[in-house]
Amino acid sequence: MADFSDYLENKILDHVFRNTAYTPPATIYLALYTAAPTDAGGGTQVTGGGYARKAVTFGAAAGGAMANTNLIDFLATGANFGTITHVGVFDALTAGNLLAWKAISSIVINDGDTISFPIGSIIMGQD
Repeated sequence: MADFSDYLENKILDHVFRNTAYTPPATIYLALYTAAPTDAGGGTQVTGGGYARKAVTFGAAAGGAMANTNLIDFLATGANFGTITHVGVFDALTAGNLLAWKAISSIVINDGDTISFPIGSIIMGQD
């Protein structure tokens, strides 16, 4: 199950229970981590090696969950990414707010390696 960040939890609560408008981001981005974030943020996001967050799209929610609808590839170029242990979802390509995060099976990504997330492999909500 993905953990929602404190930021997103507060936005949803305010939106539903206080009628406070929340404008969702036009694009959501997937990030890779070598050390776990928490609901408050933090963690160690990959840097270097040609790394950049990738746009991710999700299908409609059903049964309390949703899955990615696009293939996402990260290619390490010129440096190692290290051991990837978590993914995060952000509302911006750089900086921005962490929306959700989850642990994945650890994988070592060295220079020239690709980590791929097939359609349906990133599940947000209950999985």
